[in-house]
Amino acid sequence: MRIALIAKDKPGALEIRKSNRDAHVAYLKSTGAVEMAGPFLDDAGEMCGSLVILDLTDMAAAQEWAANDPYKKADLFAS
Repeated sequence: MRIALIAKDKPGALEIRKSNRDAHVAYLKSTGAVEMAGPFLDDAGEMCGSLVILDLTDMAAAQEWAANDPYKKADLFAS
């Protein structure tokens, strides 16, 4: 089942994103669940959110995956 994870960063959280990016990318690569992923960019070209396409068995698995993302653990997302 493909599931789109759409996350918007908290305002002013670019440094949280940058400081956790390496761990986030490593997590994306290590789980085997990610078909594609990338950041959203604001008008200034700065990262401000994420789109991750997951291939998992169900929504519960996707929610568990998202809860373990280093960005989530760093409290980056507003929604």
